Amino acid sequence: MNMKRRVFLKGSLASGMVAVAVGAGLITPRQVLAAWPKEAFEAKNVNDAMKGIVGAELAPASDAIKLDAPDIAENGAVVPIKITAEMANVESITIFAEKNQTPLIASFNFSGNAQGYISTRIKMGQTSNVIAVVKAGGQLHSARKEVKVTIGGCGG
Repeated sequence: MNMKRRVFLKGSLASGMVAVAVGAGLITPRQVLAAWPKEAFEAKNVNDAMKGIVGAELAPASDAIKLDAPDIAENGAVVPIKITAEMANVESITIFAEKNQTPLIASFNFSGNAQGYISTRIKMGQTSNVIAVVKAGGQLHSARKEVKVTIGGCGG
């Protein structure tokens, strides 16, 4: 049997099963697709974005959050960051870039006994603070670091 045909048949079978489950009411589109916090992603400043995603303004700083980001990012399109929350019952980690046109970068929800750790690359339009907000045990905590974005390594 041709491999392309197998891939097509597997994809068709999976799509059919999801369609049957939706049609039977076993799953709803809301369960299949992630919830979209429209107000938070359309906010033009950090406080409004935080109200839309976590329901409060900026949280107090915490030493239990390690935000690892470069001091100088030569390419604002791919700024590597790592966030480690060294606390129990981490529910979510949300990332903001303060001076971006839309400051909310991403929000990650955790379940059960997951380790509070994120490693990703973000896009920054200009030099600004990167803010990590961690919700743990029903309380908000934050950490921030300024990242200088240069254009072609020439300063900015």
